[in-house]
Amino acid sequence: MSYYTPNPTSTYAPNPTSSYLPNATSSYSSNLSRYPSSQPRQPYSYQQGPPAGSDPKLWKWFCAVDTDRSGALSVTELQDALVNGDWTKFDLDTVKMLMNIFDTDRSGTIGFNEFAGLWKYIAEWQRVFKHFDRDHSGSIEGRELAEALRSFGYNLSPPLLKALEIRYASSAPSVYGPAPGITFDRFVRACVTVKTLTETFQREDHNNDGWIQLNYEEFLKISLSAP
Repeated sequence: MSYYTPNPTSTYAPNPTSSYLPNATSSYSSNLSRYPSSQPRQPYSYQQGPPAGSDPKLWKWFCAVDTDRSGALSVTELQDALVNGDWTKFDLDTVKMLMNIFDTDRSGTIGFNEFAGLWKYIAEWQRVFKHFDRDHSGSIEGRELAEALRSFGYNLSPPLLKALEIRYASSAPSVYGPAPGITFDRFVRACVTVKTLTETFQREDHNNDGWIQLNYEEFLKISLSAP
């Protein structure tokens, strides 16, 4: 049976070796403290250079992918900015998920300060990914995925883990041989999806017993809340 560990304050237990499940709020808030002039967001003048206290290299990369010179990144420009270890672009659904998390002013684009928070969040996930990529293959396989989720406190049954592996695999599974691995971008989305659905489930689990009762509309709302 698949289950999560009932806990009113947390759905995962930090692992001392992987540090913690990356938190988007802390990543973005830390960058707001570094760049206090970011509210409200205003388009940057490239002639004036990077905002005070920002990383010059990150600013240069932001400018390079902002091809329309608008001072903010569209979803396609953000996809150009994010690459896996094999230099493939991030999966578009993962980019949209990150856009939804870090577009805090709901402008439909990512400004530089939002991008800086996103970049820090990605760096934290990269550390987690490298820790669980035990064979250094550049992708996460079934046992590695199980270990990662278990370290976050998500104890899933083998059939559910297999479904996740197939759902987020980098390519369609082959009839012969092992299932293809999960690339970094898809690994992030898989973990965020499990976290999001678990937290949504817990909000409905008023008795904290691992069981909830839903009508059809409530079920659809929970399903559609997944990244």
